Amino acid sequence: MMILTLYWGSASPFVRKVMVTAHELDLVDRIEILDSAAHPVERDARIQAFNPLAKVPAARTADGMDLYDSRVICEYLDELASGGLFPAPGPARWTALRRQALADGLLDAALLVRYERLARLEPQRWPLWIDKQLEKVSDALDAMDADLPAADCHDIGAISIACALGWLSFRFPEIDWREGRAELAQWHAGFETRPAMQATRPAA
Repeated sequence: MMILTLYWGSASPFVRKVMVTAHELDLVDRIEILDSAAHPVERDARIQAFNPLAKVPAARTADGMDLYDSRVICEYLDELASGGLFPAPGPARWTALRRQALADGLLDAALLVRYERLARLEPQRWPLWIDKQLEKVSDALDAMDADLPAADCHDIGAISIACALGWLSFRFPEIDWREGRAELAQWHAGFETRPAMQATRPAA
């Protein structure tokens, strides 16, 4: 039985986080995928039917409840499967949620740079804005490097960090985030071997 209908985008790191979670919980075959055309200016009315912000991921449960964004959908899936990707209340949970927030914040800053470059004509772009967002990306990467999940950790914090780093490599190859962060690079290379990550690599 299907548990969710999900508006999906092949390149979205937030969609990837949901799909990695679904794979880790062995729920992927119970999610109906709907393709979409999410855009910061030309909003997709199909997505808006599930999420008034018209952003992916946006989901609808089998009983008709709308869910957004990735944090909410991932926690819903984890509770449904009793999966443990969101640790029980206590220090481990706060650590996982903090890591998720940092990874999502990195992506928010990087997406603002991408939108500035894609949605504005060059004379309208604000170089200082771009520089300051990229500073946030760099600071987030340094914080990740200083707070690595354990090699056997695959909770929502680790999943979020891995998806953020993978998207940076995909969309910002000019940012060599591995430079000077050897331990973070090694951790990410190991996490990328997980079947859930292999099955959800972003595509243009």
